[in-house]
Amino acid sequence: MKIKSGLVSLLAAVSLLSKPCCIIDAGHGGDDGGAVAPDGTAESGLNLSVCLKLDALMGLYGADAALTRSSEALDYPPDAQTIKARKNADQKRRAELIASKENAVLISVHQNTYGDAGPAGAQVLYNKYPGSSELASCAYRYLGMLEGQKVRASAEISDNIFLMRNAECPAILVECGFLSNAEDLSRLENDEHRTKIAVALCAAYIDYIKGPEDTNG
Repeated sequence: MKIKSGLVSLLAAVSLLSKPCCIIDAGHGGDDGGAVAPDGTAESGLNLSVCLKLDALMGLYGADAALTRSSEALDYPPDAQTIKARKNADQKRRAELIASKENAVLISVHQNTYGDAGPAGAQVLYNKYPGSSELASCAYRYLGMLEGQKVRASAEISDNIFLMRNAECPAILVECGFLSNAEDLSRLENDEHRTKIAVALCAAYIDYIKGPEDTNG
């Protein structure tokens, strides 16, 4: 797999990875399953699977990382009695976690959906914070190396996404594919493919942290 070329120098990058903290956000969870495929598959479980794999890879190579959730179950405050209130409380909790980490970098993992089965492919969205578009470019490049993976053009994310709007750090939201597209769904339900997505995002993060290669010596 071509991604291996981006992982060859991982050990040399460990000192660089010790400073930033990668916040790995598995979108949705708890009472909020997110998008749902025609076969009933909810995106929250797929998001979590990718993120747990990404967290393991970060740990393997000495990167500082923190998960916004590590299971499908979430703890909600007692006064959050509706799904909307619970979702809002959870989003605020995640934002507080990001804000608590010095030199944070956010990777938020999601799945897309559409009204018909036509649209397909992954997409990387980024917020307005300096460095976000560069991180998105790295993720776009490595996701594009996955066999059979279509990647749609990266774009700046809408301000109506709470977590991305409130993240005062480089941040990307990765839509791994369309649950409404049969081919995308088949790949996303495959554990090996989710592992490859995690490897791609790990390689992208490392390349981003390392910065441009020094061509002077």
